[in-house]
Amino acid sequence: MKRDRQSVNLRHAEMLALIRQRQEVLVEDLSHAFGISTMTVRRDLQVLEEEGKISRFHGGAAAGKRATPTAERGEVAECRRVIARCAAALVRDGDSLLINGSNTALALLDHLGGKNVSVFTNNGLAVGHRYPPGVEVQLSGGMFRGAPHILTGDLAMRNLMDVRATKAFLGCTGISPDGEILCGIPSELGINETMIEHADAYYILADHTKVGKAGTYASFHLEKKGCVITDEHAPQEVLDQLRAAGMEIRVARAADYPDHPGEH
Repeated sequence: MKRDRQSVNLRHAEMLALIRQRQEVLVEDLSHAFGISTMTVRRDLQVLEEEGKISRFHGGAAAGKRATPTAERGEVAECRRVIARCAAALVRDGDSLLINGSNTALALLDHLGGKNVSVFTNNGLAVGHRYPPGVEVQLSGGMFRGAPHILTGDLAMRNLMDVRATKAFLGCTGISPDGEILCGIPSELGINETMIEHADAYYILADHTKVGKAGTYASFHLEKKGCVITDEHAPQEVLDQLRAAGMEIRVARAADYPDHPGEH
């Protein structure tokens, strides 16, 4: 019985992480992601709503209150595109890259402008995507759990242990003012830490909605100092605290990193 309760608690934590990552998720998607019935999903969502962690709507659930208005979502999406272009500018021809389950981090590969790079990633969205010439992608292997496109588990970790890279680019759920990195998928926590350890340099990609964030996510502190790439709307006081903690800060501005259609 105790093991059953632990299993349910773990599923609730991973379901909550997925909802927070996507902002809104349908019941059918959760049923598919976790391999459970829609009735079980609805019971889980009821528990999470009663705990004040989500809000339900007909056919799905949202993180906190319902998702932000369309205009605001569009602004955040554009900020993430600019961050991806800024990250791509830091890549050099011949680099080897580690990329975690972040969509923003994976998107940098579309903006490399003909550079030759090798990529190791646990992001299943890399499958079926046509990247520019010179981009070689290797998947970590592993199992999908907590998010339909993020590979984790023993196999992913074992394969990662044999990989070293010049740069690692990682997304996150949030960055607290004291430099704590929040991870929305608990099972990806070890993957993120190992990618940082196995890279000569690493970059945390976080738009302004994630900078200064706190919560009950899985997290770790950065003993090895790296760089945070964010956008111009990030709170300055938090960026100053991160600098004081030893992190480099790069602020990506749209004017400095315009989109070039020919890159895609």
